Amino acid sequence: MIIIDAGNTRIGRVGAYVAKKLLGGEEVRVINAEEAVISGNPQETMDKYLTRRQLQYKGNPEKSPYWPKVPDRFVKRLIRGMLPRKKTRGREAYKKLRVYIGNPGTLKGEPTRVEGAEIGNLKRYIRIKELCRRLGYEKK
Repeated sequence: MIIIDAGNTRIGRVGAYVAKKLLGGEEVRVINAEEAVISGNPQETMDKYLTRRQLQYKGNPEKSPYWPKVPDRFVKRLIRGMLPRKKTRGREAYKKLRVYIGNPGTLKGEPTRVEGAEIGNLKRYIRIKELCRRLGYEKK
């Protein structure tokens, strides 16, 4: 089992790394999902995901794609897009993924960081936590 700390990392790079490990047969746990970032203009990123969630742009809402508001489910859905989920090996790989908000503390092992995914001197980004809050997520 691999534990990956997604705090202060680019979620696209972390997601690609996780997808590759899942397809390789490993079980993967992602912690601190809400602290990951999406690079780029924050306003454009917000507009993109707001458009995906608004029903007037989707046509029939019962048959449209679903994008969650909760940070851990949002990251899990993002990683799902990097897997061949319509094939058996993709579905089996997706079952081995767990994503957590924060660090649950029940996981045994040392969390690893994805090489090259750190924020570094990135200036324009939005955190998953902030994006989900603007989409309508309220922590209870």
